[in-house]
Amino acid sequence: MAMLVALAACLVAPGSPAQAAVPDSPAVTYTNPIAEKRADPHIFRHTDGYYYFTATVPEYDRIVLRRATTIQGLSTAQEVTIWTKHSSGVMGAHIWAPEIHFIDGKWYVYFAAGASNDVWAIRMYVLEGTGSNPLTATWAEKGQIRTQWESFSLDATTFVVGGVRYLAWAQRDPSVNNNTDIYLARMANPWTITGTPVMLSRPTYSWETVGYKVNEGPAVIQHGGKVFMSYSASATDSNYCLGLLSASASADLLDAANWTKSSTPVFTSKAGTSQYGPGHNSFTVSEDGRSDVLVYHDRSYKDISGDPLNDPNRRTRVQKLYWKADGTPDFGIPVADGVTPQRLSSYNLADRFIRHWEYRARVEAGVSPLADSQFRVVTGLTGSGTVSLESANFPGYYLRHKNFEVWLEKNDGTARFASDATFSWRAGLADPAGVSYESYNYAGRYIRHYEYLLYVQAPSTATDRADATFYAQ
Repeated sequence: MAMLVALAACLVAPGSPAQAAVPDSPAVTYTNPIAEKRADPHIFRHTDGYYYFTATVPEYDRIVLRRATTIQGLSTAQEVTIWTKHSSGVMGAHIWAPEIHFIDGKWYVYFAAGASNDVWAIRMYVLEGTGSNPLTATWAEKGQIRTQWESFSLDATTFVVGGVRYLAWAQRDPSVNNNTDIYLARMANPWTITGTPVMLSRPTYSWETVGYKVNEGPAVIQHGGKVFMSYSASATDSNYCLGLLSASASADLLDAANWTKSSTPVFTSKAGTSQYGPGHNSFTVSEDGRSDVLVYHDRSYKDISGDPLNDPNRRTRVQKLYWKADGTPDFGIPVADGVTPQRLSSYNLADRFIRHWEYRARVEAGVSPLADSQFRVVTGLTGSGTVSLESANFPGYYLRHKNFEVWLEKNDGTARFASDATFSWRAGLADPAGVSYESYNYAGRYIRHYEYLLYVQAPSTATDRADATFYAQ
């Protein structure tokens, strides 16, 4: 029955096409990487209109901040050192994974550090900043965050659910033969936990224990009445990846039984896009506040000489985070360097997106994997003033028409391919808030769906124009 209803929407009488609402979360695109040699990135959007960015520097000796009014602007923003490691004693080595938060009118930076006489005595510490601009604020050390053990601990993050502020972090249980687990506790103030911490996740799956048995780098995002906590697992080489915990926002978050752990990683290396070891993420929002943005680091190559900690080339990257129909996040794949991809939903079949399936282009709902429905809108293969649609998960493959059918094919470098894979961007034929793509070499013909498959055809009716209109998401 659902199929018949959808088909009817595709074939309604001329002059009365079904219409989808303009999407709540329109496309946002960025150009990666945002910052070279910056790992464990954290981007915080403040009410003053600025994004604040901090990350681990490869020298492991200081905490830096940048700010800009756009996420892309962070790539060229001035970087300021707000704190430098101690010359001796605690906080004297391995300055790792800073995060910046604004709590009760003050700035706080959470970070991990070793000691000059024991670089692996990693503990969590807090800085407090007074002033409207944290790049020029006065910073004071609030000391170590004390937990249930005096053991290896790092990656503190804080968040609020139901009016309660929590701290999540990674720590080694001295009685267990692994590296770190994920813990959660309430906070009495921004530098002190209270009550008994609860362990939320321990590395037990094979993908969590490659090289090292690691769960670390928790990051929290809330959506649709649920709390999602991503975390990083395994060694910090190409095996590094993200796992996911979830709980109801109305549940007792300090009861581990209320959290569900994904049995498979949600974000992993992708050789096809040359992205390796994606992890230690954070979340932010787009400039219009309507899209969630995934922030993470990875490398552009798989093989590392020596200890990964001595390799400086983790880069900060961003891409849009999508949400499945069931309300769970879809991380997709770490996309290729350069402009980030977008999705194109049908104007008259709101839940259907352009996707490739066995290289044939079609519109479909519930696309999995997500990347089959993501395309980079790049300069047209025939030159500027036009666009081409490049597959996110098959770089070098483009949507092109062949016998007026639309296929995904690898660019063979010929003039014919370039012409067939080039389109002119037009305001949506059925809604100027949307987009339509006119064929470069067959003027008047547009990409449109018909019985769910894509063609290039000349629209002559209102239904045709609706079928040739899409929304970028």
